[in-house]
Amino acid sequence: MSSGVGGVSHLYVHLPFCAHRCGYCDFVTVVGRSAQHGAYVDSLLLELERERGVLADPVATVFVGGGTPTFTEPEALRRLLAALPAAAEVTVEANPETVTPELVALLRDCGVTRISLGAQTFAPRLLDVLERGAGADDVRRAVHTLRDASFDNISLDLIYAIPGQEPADLDRDLAEALALVPEHLSLYELEAKPGTRFTRAFGDELVRQAEAMEGYFELVVETLTGSGYRWYETANFCLVGERAGGRDLRAHHNLGYWLGRDYLGLGIGAVSTLGELRRRNAPSLPRYVEALGADREPPRELEQLDEATKAQERVMLGLRLDDPLPLAGLETVIDRTALERLAAGGLVEIVVGTGTGPGIGPRGGEQLRLTARGRALGGGVTAELLV
Repeated sequence: MSSGVGGVSHLYVHLPFCAHRCGYCDFVTVVGRSAQHGAYVDSLLLELERERGVLADPVATVFVGGGTPTFTEPEALRRLLAALPAAAEVTVEANPETVTPELVALLRDCGVTRISLGAQTFAPRLLDVLERGAGADDVRRAVHTLRDASFDNISLDLIYAIPGQEPADLDRDLAEALALVPEHLSLYELEAKPGTRFTRAFGDELVRQAEAMEGYFELVVETLTGSGYRWYETANFCLVGERAGGRDLRAHHNLGYWLGRDYLGLGIGAVSTLGELRRRNAPSLPRYVEALGADREPPRELEQLDEATKAQERVMLGLRLDDPLPLAGLETVIDRTALERLAAGGLVEIVVGTGTGPGIGPRGGEQLRLTARGRALGGGVTAELLV
């Protein structure tokens, strides 16, 4: 049964299949299993039917992530995309080596409006470290193929602080990416989970990279903002002004997460936040397919969210954005003394808005955002603000 919460505007769909599991990856993935792609999509469609009452009509965004969604067997992928609700923004993640004219035609025919392309790096030796199959030429070819099909909203993902990477490597990666003029760029610092084969292989080098992180971050921000991109979220940048053609090119699906909106997740490992309830589907492919085939809910964990938890998450996520965060309703989780200390230190700024809602203390309409220096320090500053 559905949660009974209606009007959810953001839908996430998980396609876990990959050709290879990269050593640093901690997403819910399944290698190969092409014979199971169709059955999994059948199960996704059954879960979607069970949950349709949760969704708004129309939804605002759909995001198909993975895994490598475009590794999914084409007819199974087509059936899934054709069944998803229409939305103004429909994003599909893709690895460059999977992008062919035939695939792009399929995506276009099924209403996909935005492609998130996992480039990660353009340096061959660093691609080897990451165990990525696609090279720089594959990325360029993928972008040109998408452009030929009139896709005009392409995001490139890059990773920095890769073992063996130097600032000059990152500088070249940024130049290569900018030459392709993507509408959106996501720049993520490499996170390798303790105990994985990746950390065992590169432990000492990962420590060195962590020490250089602030310099990498400054290089990313300086280069991309200097090239006409808006640094609208900690790791995300989009074209603005005339180069954006009057469009708001932020990733609106992810923006829904950062703004604390409810969302529905379908598939193994997918998370949903529905009012006071957070659900996590179990990561087991066989159990998922079996349960939905028997007309049962997929196995999942349930977590009740109290008001304090929701308020803390609203602060942690909202302060990732360049738009200021309204503080009305968040007073109980903000340490006012810490806020004033951090403001005096130039890490946060308080913006007094014109709203009529209660602010902190006697002030009305207060809003908060991190300064550029505060954003570089990120989570550490936000943690100090929370009670």
